[in-house]
Amino acid sequence: MRTVLTFCLIALFTLVTFAQEATEEKKDTLWTPRGVVGINLSQVAFDNWSQGGQNSLSFTFFSLLGIDYIGDPWKWRNGLKFSYGRTKIGSEEYRTNDNEIFFESTLIYHTGWAVSPYAGLTARTAVTKGFNYDSIPSLQIVDFMDPFYLTEALGFIYDRIPNFSTRLGIGMKQTFTKEFTSYSDDPETLDEIEKFKNETGIESVTEYKWEFMENMAYLTSLRLFGTFDDLSVWDVRWDNLIVAKVNDYISVSLNVLLIYDEDESIQRQLKEALQLGISYNLF
Repeated sequence: MRTVLTFCLIALFTLVTFAQEATEEKKDTLWTPRGVVGINLSQVAFDNWSQGGQNSLSFTFFSLLGIDYIGDPWKWRNGLKFSYGRTKIGSEEYRTNDNEIFFESTLIYHTGWAVSPYAGLTARTAVTKGFNYDSIPSLQIVDFMDPFYLTEALGFIYDRIPNFSTRLGIGMKQTFTKEFTSYSDDPETLDEIEKFKNETGIESVTEYKWEFMENMAYLTSLRLFGTFDDLSVWDVRWDNLIVAKVNDYISVSLNVLLIYDEDESIQRQLKEALQLGISYNLF
């Protein structure tokens, strides 16, 4: 446990040092970088403890990176969310508790209208192997680029209010798989296993950031995708994050992520994480 803890702290220190050097070299430009990296740690250790308990270690490494081009009439926003975490209790093996890469790119052309045309792209996959630990033995259900989700969209966006935007467009969603074909296979073709699936439909994305206190902010993003084949069922991804900065390096965060996607599960998925950790603003 101590080896893993030491490695995580060294990795974070290296990123912070690099970020400080990079910030000093920034120049005036239409490109605006943004980024936060951090690590959340939790450790409990016992030695001859008479009141019971098990040693435990949990860590999550995260980064929110992006670079935006703010010009006139063009605006190009790019963001990358990376999160990976593991937990170990007692003599059990490490278990993955966070495992996602999410990338988004949106190109906007401001025409002077109330709404502006946009072209958007999103990509999502797991960082590494993921398991269903409710199964005995545990069952692997995802891996890096398996499945891999890619979405493209064209439509109109309203972003005239600071820290708020909403957009609606026609979209296409592709699902690529290798081994875990349940995410892409068509159950109606029993004699064939599909490793690729393409869907067309409607995309809706609404984002908002509210800095309700000097050191606290709420960020929310609601994404909907409905296929033309059945608009009565929509994919939902609602990501909510509250961040409170104690100082330049210590922060507390509450993340609630709700997902509904019939290709992944016929039931809604919910992840809640309350964490205290070390974070650093790269830009």
